[in-house]
Amino acid sequence: MQNTSSAVMQQRTEPHDSLDYFPTPPWATRALCEKVLLDSETMPLLLTRLLKRQTVLEPACGEGHMARPLTEYFRETVAADIHDYGYGKVDDFLFSGADDYNVDWVITNPPFRLGQQFIEVANRTAKVGTAMLVRTAFLEGQGRYNELYKHNPPAVVAQFTERVPMVKGRVDEKASTATSYCWIVWLKGGDAGTSFVWIPPCRKELEREGDYV
Repeated sequence: MQNTSSAVMQQRTEPHDSLDYFPTPPWATRALCEKVLLDSETMPLLLTRLLKRQTVLEPACGEGHMARPLTEYFRETVAADIHDYGYGKVDDFLFSGADDYNVDWVITNPPFRLGQQFIEVANRTAKVGTAMLVRTAFLEGQGRYNELYKHNPPAVVAQFTERVPMVKGRVDEKASTATSYCWIVWLKGGDAGTSFVWIPPCRKELEREGDYV
């Protein structure tokens, strides 16, 4: 019998050569935009007003489950992935990064084993900000703290209060999970420390017809 305790289910691991493709339910991306980036109590007011005029890159786009909802909030959405899923351009973001893109934001659900590398390249690439959807456990770790958070702390950690079910290779409306996720947001030039916010229950509010097709 499978052990489905929270401690075990948090240990999502992938083979070294795996594409680690766990597509994001579209409502979780809308939650970032609606409950964090457009929330004037969380983000600078000027940023919330300008968001619709800005550009965003989704560099691990898969079949577009995150890129499509991003088009609802940004002037232009650029989508890419190292593998050809039939959506966006084929590109290795860790190799090209800032050399190939001129965008205001980089927003993605990074491959699990490459999360820190994606964040470092994204922070060099984006002109305004970076947002990464990660397991809440990604906030832990002395090595990650010293290498990533200590000298470049995020502006916002936004914790989901309801679970965001992700299934390898597909989005599944009926899926469940014991894994907790949060959005981590960096802003260029931000030096006011890290704010912690809750993303309230919003799945039913933010799901749209066609999200799971």
